[in-house]
Amino acid sequence: MLFRLDDMLGGRRVILASRSPRRQELLKLVFDSFDIVPAAGEEIVPEGAAAEDVPRLLAVQKCREVSEKYPGDLVIGCDTIVTLDGKILGKPHSTEDAACMLRMLSGSTHKVISGVCIRSSGREHSFRQQTEVMFRELSEDEIMAYIATGEPMDKAGAYGIQEKGCLLVSGIRGDFFNVVGLPVEMLAQELESFLGGED
Repeated sequence: MLFRLDDMLGGRRVILASRSPRRQELLKLVFDSFDIVPAAGEEIVPEGAAAEDVPRLLAVQKCREVSEKYPGDLVIGCDTIVTLDGKILGKPHSTEDAACMLRMLSGSTHKVISGVCIRSSGREHSFRQQTEVMFRELSEDEIMAYIATGEPMDKAGAYGIQEKGCLLVSGIRGDFFNVVGLPVEMLAQELESFLGGED
């Protein structure tokens, strides 16, 4: 049924609560059509939340916000973070910040964690997916040349694995698409269970 999820919608629209062009491209692998309604509210991380659970909690916030406006449709919210030794590396605020992140990632293994929330007609389900990414040792010249491409500035962890950032990566353990920003295979499995479990 994974290849027939559109048939399980029962006439509902699918709404992606994200403006990320990468997530939009990946969701096309799951559904033939969907609408884009980005969440506009402030992202609030509950005090004391473990880093590993932050993306799921933020995905729930985004999903609920949009679902309030479209309660009868199927809303999908998602958030992705990069963590190294328990520290969250967000989007860099400057080229210096990007360089600092890339130096930290150089020669190490970090985690990319995506949280996803699915909501429709008052029913809600959330989950998370984790992928380990290994970086090779980077020279200072390589770091600065990559920053000069402009690619790191709008990406968590200051790199994009689906673009030139792939040249920094020596390997991954887990779902590649999760690193891009949407765990497609797991999402499809969870959607099948969510939609199939309705009365």
